[in-house]
Amino acid sequence: MKNGLLDILKGKFLVSGDAPKNWLFILFASFLATVMIGSSHSADRKVHQIAALNEQVKELRSEFVDVRSDVQKLRLESKITEIVEEDELYPSEDPPKKIKVKSNKQE
Repeated sequence: MKNGLLDILKGKFLVSGDAPKNWLFILFASFLATVMIGSSHSADRKVHQIAALNEQVKELRSEFVDVRSDVQKLRLESKITEIVEEDELYPSEDPPKKIKVKSNKQE
């Protein structure tokens, strides 16, 4: 047991007779580790992007609610009357009258 551990620490398994098999396994394990690290970084980046987009959605939603309430206030007749009175336009005192047009069709 002691010699086996000492051989691993000295790296004898890399220069022994079946070393090419060991090197291929080490290269394969290194490649898999690199792919895992890259995948992990990619996933973390996407999580951060999703969090930032969710925050942006919340801000835009609150802005939408604010603008919608402002627009609803502007649509009120009293507010429209105030705005139009600045241009010296006032509502009519007489109610509108219906105009009837007779057609002169001859059959």
